[in-house]
Amino acid sequence: MWFGDCFNHLALSLLSLLSLCFFLALLTRLRKRRRRKADEIVVGFFHPYCNAGGGGERVLWCAINAIQNKYPNVQCVVYTGDTDATGDEILSKAQSTFNIKVQRFVNFQHLRTRFLVEAKLYPLLTLLGQSVGSVVLGLEAAFRYPPDIYIDTMGYAFTIPIFKWLCGCETACYVHYPTISSDMLSVVECRNNSFNNRKIIARSRLLTKFKLFYYKLFAYCYGVAGRQSNVVMVNSSWTQGHVDQLWSMSGKTWKIYPPCDVMGSMSLPLDRPVTTGDEKLIISIAQFRPEKDHALQIRSFHRFLSNLNPTEKSNFRLILAGGCRNHGDEARVNELRQLTEELQLGGQIEIQTNISFSKLKELLAAAHVGMHTMKNEHFGIGVVEFQAAGVIVLAHNSGGPEMDIVQKIDGKRSGYLADDEESYAEALQKIFMESTHEERVKMQKEARKSCNRFSEEGFQEHFQQAVISLFQ
Repeated sequence: MWFGDCFNHLALSLLSLLSLCFFLALLTRLRKRRRRKADEIVVGFFHPYCNAGGGGERVLWCAINAIQNKYPNVQCVVYTGDTDATGDEILSKAQSTFNIKVQRFVNFQHLRTRFLVEAKLYPLLTLLGQSVGSVVLGLEAAFRYPPDIYIDTMGYAFTIPIFKWLCGCETACYVHYPTISSDMLSVVECRNNSFNNRKIIARSRLLTKFKLFYYKLFAYCYGVAGRQSNVVMVNSSWTQGHVDQLWSMSGKTWKIYPPCDVMGSMSLPLDRPVTTGDEKLIISIAQFRPEKDHALQIRSFHRFLSNLNPTEKSNFRLILAGGCRNHGDEARVNELRQLTEELQLGGQIEIQTNISFSKLKELLAAAHVGMHTMKNEHFGIGVVEFQAAGVIVLAHNSGGPEMDIVQKIDGKRSGYLADDEESYAEALQKIFMESTHEERVKMQKEARKSCNRFSEEGFQEHFQQAVISLFQ
């Protein structure tokens, strides 16, 4: 009797849910028909943090330009949660930060439920919480302005089924970084303490088993959602490997390197003063997110300086420049400043947040070395910009920098790779204290030669090729 009642309640709930989904789908499609002009195609870009000023935002604006340049009858819609900025202000920031001017009108739909994808809301089961939050955010976007073609450019794969099933859209996505990866599973399985695996979990066999089950189940659902995309684009070999594995999309993904400001940086001179007595500048360009591991840069710099005499030490300076998205990023900046003071490097390390495009160019023109410390960075736009500007690269020996960017050209080194405090310090020692000026200039030339693969023009051409089937 009890079992029968439970079954009836479950069946009734399921029927109600299916009826609601059918009603929502019908409603969104009616709204879309009512709104559409005769020959207009609406392309919706889902990018809740479009005003953040990072590499992902450069992809967004270049993708919009690519669509507008090829299709004159298209209206581009950006679904954003940046309710504190108008559309004009967002476009103005894109131009000042990236020197990118969007060609035609963009319709900004400001979403009110973006707070649901903030990690701080979910101290436990963060991936699940943010993914469920993205579904709600996606539903708001679909009801506000249902598009004909939907493109997720920020990695919210669980929104793709919403637009495919409810709105009847052609769907595409540009994946910068998989929400979950085999590397994350490996960290948990090996019980390593990391930014995505707390010490309390790493120490417990039971909690580790539970988290592994949770991750594997999440990875399965992530794959189901991702496979609803008609066109899948990825930004690097590293990302492609994980997406092919998780989404079972082997041979069906487009590897499209993100657009980098290559041509604008190549005009900067290669020959920079590195003789005794001149300031030697090391820079880092990255948003102040936890996975960027800025603390490793500071500790590596400190270790490098510890091997120099007082006169030599005074010639070196490190500048960390990057965007702050929210209070969490601002708190990390404060922690980095405290670490700098603890290591007594206050006079030699400077942190600059939310810098303009012109200020970025100034740093690239003055820097000798560009440091990057994110493990398994999906690509590394900042690394490419270093190479194009003639800044010698010192990047993490993993992910995009290792597989796609810092490669030997005709057997010649185009940069340095490291993976811990000691190897970073050793690389800095080789660059500044053990190599000649002529050797450094040769490396700069080889690195600059390899950068044409990552131009904005190349991105637009390949992006247009990838999405052409969505318009047919």
